[in-house]
Amino acid sequence: MTMMQCPTTSLRAVPPALTVKPRLLRHLTLILLLILCMLGVGYLGYHLSEKSGIRQLRDNGERQLELHARAVESEINRYTYLPSLLELESSVSHLLLHPTPYRRNLVNDYLEGLNRRSGARATFLLDTEGRVLATSNWREADSFLGEDLAFRAYFQDAVQGRPGRFYGIGSTTGEAGYYLAHGLRYQGRIIGVAVVKVKLEALQERWEKARLQAFVSDENGIIILSSDPALRMKAVRPLSADDKERLARSLQYYWWALNEWEPRSRESLGEGLEAISFASHGPDGQDQDDIAYLAQTRPLAGTPWHFTLLSPLADLRREAIIQGMLAAVGLALLAFLLIAWNERRKVIATRLAAREALLAANNELERKIAERTADLRASNHRLLEEIRERKQTEENLRKAQDGLVQAGKLAVIGQMSTSIAHELNQPLAALRTLSGNTVRFLARGALDTASTNLAAINELVDRMGRITASLRAFARRSDDHGQARLGKAVDAALFLLSTRLERTALTLHRDFADVLLAIDQTRLEQILVNLIANALDAMSGQDDCQLWLAGRVDGSTYRLQVRDNGPGIDPANREHLFEPFFTTKPGEHGLGLGLTLSASLATAAGGSLAAHHPEGGGTAFELCLPLLENPGSPAP
Repeated sequence: MTMMQCPTTSLRAVPPALTVKPRLLRHLTLILLLILCMLGVGYLGYHLSEKSGIRQLRDNGERQLELHARAVESEINRYTYLPSLLELESSVSHLLLHPTPYRRNLVNDYLEGLNRRSGARATFLLDTEGRVLATSNWREADSFLGEDLAFRAYFQDAVQGRPGRFYGIGSTTGEAGYYLAHGLRYQGRIIGVAVVKVKLEALQERWEKARLQAFVSDENGIIILSSDPALRMKAVRPLSADDKERLARSLQYYWWALNEWEPRSRESLGEGLEAISFASHGPDGQDQDDIAYLAQTRPLAGTPWHFTLLSPLADLRREAIIQGMLAAVGLALLAFLLIAWNERRKVIATRLAAREALLAANNELERKIAERTADLRASNHRLLEEIRERKQTEENLRKAQDGLVQAGKLAVIGQMSTSIAHELNQPLAALRTLSGNTVRFLARGALDTASTNLAAINELVDRMGRITASLRAFARRSDDHGQARLGKAVDAALFLLSTRLERTALTLHRDFADVLLAIDQTRLEQILVNLIANALDAMSGQDDCQLWLAGRVDGSTYRLQVRDNGPGIDPANREHLFEPFFTTKPGEHGLGLGLTLSASLATAAGGSLAAHHPEGGGTAFELCLPLLENPGSPAP
């Protein structure tokens, strides 16, 4: 019965959140991973389908591109023979050599009939100066007759013996056309130029009827023929300011603005192949989704022009999206089947393992409870022993520290014993002399003189009392905690070292505030005595001795710096400054405990003591102690 109850109690003791949250986290991670995989497979299916569709569209487009490009070439080549045909007509040569009104009328009638039979827009004849002598449209109000066309590029090429090929907008009629020019020769020299203006709008009408989206761009990159009228006279590439100025002067496109054709996006897919997209507008002028095309371009033979076929990509991309979605759904279905199979396998395995683990868990639980109870008792016993040993160690350490501090004080007093003896010997000698003199003056009845001597004796006794009181206060055991006045501590330290100060040519600089610090008064005095005595030792033998006592507030602490202008500390000895019994003083002048005790006293009070080595020389010790009161006026 006990074995059946223990697991139940153990399982109920486990908080539900601890068992649900990791499982929920795993499920969320699995769902996120599945979504990422679906997105990746969907994108891959879309990408592969799009590439395959573009490849098929490109193959179909190449056939249409070749077919329609050849149609444009044949339309242009129909009229290439026509300008040179005028060399065979004698009336044309006679008019160019000897122009008369009669000959002009003959040639006008001839050109009118020739133009009607050929189906061209206009046929006209120019002399070597570029003046139109005869034209097929001489009967019309906007006739070319007499017009100066010397500035046209086709005339300049033909008059020099080269074939003139030019697409432009007529400066008289404003109609666009393709100009074919040929230089007419007589006895080896050019006597005029024959020009045929061809209509190409039939191609555009043919493209519109076939719902073909295509355009032709000339050597300047200007769209001259297009199934979409909005694209005509647009530049397929950016035009520089010089190009625009040159085209404007040539009047090739009359006064058209020649704006740049700006698709929303362009992506090169190979030589003469790119994917482009345009912004589409609805009937109400609102922006709709972009329309994408596959643009295929090839040059037109015999001209510097290029023919471009635009194949819509909307249906292709729609099909690619469907293929990507099917791939993602297929992956999701496969993943769900695998998850369901895995969960079913886990359930069966868990049920089988639970029966075997239940009895083992009961036995193991009771055994662990007994073992851990014994371990806890042993651990408690060890902890109690360690606590007692630690308390004893801390007590011993505190006593040792107090003894070490007291020993340091006595060591300092021992070092000052000679000065103290000298300080006391002088008053004692004076007392002996004054007391003897007072007896003799009393015997003689000189009471005023005796009274003066007795007052002097009283002052000497008070002076000796102050010296011994300072020594007793310095030697007295003190506590880690308390409070101390910085000004009072500095004065006491200087008083204890007054004899040494009198024998030293020292300049003392005081720049600190009389603040209240969180340290015992006696301990602060001991730290200052050690630091000032070390500074005096470092400057011994110098003619110019400078000692600075400078303090400043740093947040909740006060920093007092004791700096001298001595020779400084050898770099090899700097890292050992605060080690016990390390000293650089010769012989019995130092025990090596002063800085160690000072640092220990500062740390016990919650502060610190650090050494600095200024670049200008000397040594600076910075004492940091907790501040109990805002600084008052600087100490005098």
